[in-house]
Amino acid sequence: MSHLVTTARTATDTARPHLIALYRAVVGLLFACHGAASLFGVLGGAHGGGTVPAGSWPGWYAAVIQLACGALVVLGAGTRPAALVASGSMAYAYFTVHQQHALVPLQNGGEPAVLFCWAFLLIAALGPGSFALGSRFAR
Repeated sequence: MSHLVTTARTATDTARPHLIALYRAVVGLLFACHGAASLFGVLGGAHGGGTVPAGSWPGWYAAVIQLACGALVVLGAGTRPAALVASGSMAYAYFTVHQQHALVPLQNGGEPAVLFCWAFLLIAALGPGSFALGSRFAR
């Protein structure tokens, strides 16, 4: 049994950078899609259709952060700072937009904001994993 545990741990340790990279890419792409929807009206648009007015607070700025930080995280370029900004923007969104309606995310519609906040905080802590553009230029 001990050999099996050691083999599983070795396989997990070997795959870890690739799993982190896959997680980073999926979370970043979903976040960037939210920004693109709000800014350009694609993928169903902002809140079911249309775009957010340019320069409007906080929607337009949130969409720019979503698109830019999501793209940087997908590419693995400036991953930690981009993920930290994305995490902070989602914490801000939760506490200023959602929490005023109810305390619990399930009741106030804030589940995506909470999940993105914690997902990006994890990415900021773990780093980009493998296949990151930032690691190509850091040498």
